[in-house]
Amino acid sequence: MTEVAITDAVDAYLQRKAVGDPDGPGAGAYASNAESILRRWADWLEREHDLTALFALEVEHMRAYAEELQQRTDRGEYTASTAGTYYAVVRAFLSWCVRGGILPDNPAATDRAETALPTAETRSESDSWTARQRRELERTVRERALEAAPSTSDRRARLREYAMVAVLAHSNVRGSELFRVPEDDRRTGATWDDVDFYTGTIRVLGKSQRLEDVPLPARARTPLRRYRVVLDPPSNDWPLFPTGHAPSIAARVRSVLRDRGYDENEIEALFEGATATELAREHAIALPAITTEGARSVLKRLCEDAGVDIDGNYLTPRGVGPEHDGDGDAYRREATASKPTLRASVLDQSIVVSGEQPSVVDDDGQSRDE
Repeated sequence: MTEVAITDAVDAYLQRKAVGDPDGPGAGAYASNAESILRRWADWLEREHDLTALFALEVEHMRAYAEELQQRTDRGEYTASTAGTYYAVVRAFLSWCVRGGILPDNPAATDRAETALPTAETRSESDSWTARQRRELERTVRERALEAAPSTSDRRARLREYAMVAVLAHSNVRGSELFRVPEDDRRTGATWDDVDFYTGTIRVLGKSQRLEDVPLPARARTPLRRYRVVLDPPSNDWPLFPTGHAPSIAARVRSVLRDRGYDENEIEALFEGATATELAREHAIALPAITTEGARSVLKRLCEDAGVDIDGNYLTPRGVGPEHDGDGDAYRREATASKPTLRASVLDQSIVVSGEQPSVVDDDGQSRDE
């Protein structure tokens, strides 16, 4: 590959964005914020690591940058949300470089680098849990997942619990966005099609009733990826967290089979030879997602197992997540189009200023727990 200066690549990136959507949402804010973030990052690389060539950039440099953001957060210069936003801007730029053939891979989009980023340790709501409680619950579910025997339903259930806790604890995804809300036909639960491991985001229906892409930090992505391997969903429209409620699963399978032209005798014959879940896999029928109430039941059970509670009130999906002091929404961006087939082709386009902090806007974009 031809050696490219970091500053030259930044110039090309900014120019491409300005030309690509000069009048798009947040375009003006992009010029004044993304440029500032990227140039400060480039200056830091040259000053601290004597690094000016893009091809020489390695994972350790990005881990060092994440550690720098952590130190600034510890000193009170940044909030954890702001630090995460700055890192996301750089990561998006490097992903653009990969797509353009300037870099072979993205050194910022690695667990090694991202685990050094600061995480929110406190929340203001009365139902929030403390850092200690979060760590204790996560430690318990992680250890149980790792101790479960491979290739068993128990391991799948344990990894499901671990992934659920990790996503809630380390991302700004709300319970109503991740799980099914029976009273709202649009909130059917996040699916694997909504997750983009390449860009590290999950697309959800936000409070605004618009689709939004929310970053999934490494601490959320890794357990989710492990869980996906053992779940082995037959299609990407399967929910991340299917319900374990047998009647709901059977009802869904019967309904879909009818829609596909099976008569009642044929359906009954299928059920005589297999369970509803087995039929769902065989016929690639997406199961219903666990409901928000079901998720609360799971969390209550997990908290009991871990000995974690808040004055006798078990943690809820709302309480599990990181800080929601207004900064949390800085991680989000509104999706400007319907969900594309290949979301690995979409990345950050612009930055929208909301108050003090910029928010990243992407461009190219076991239990019967019903």
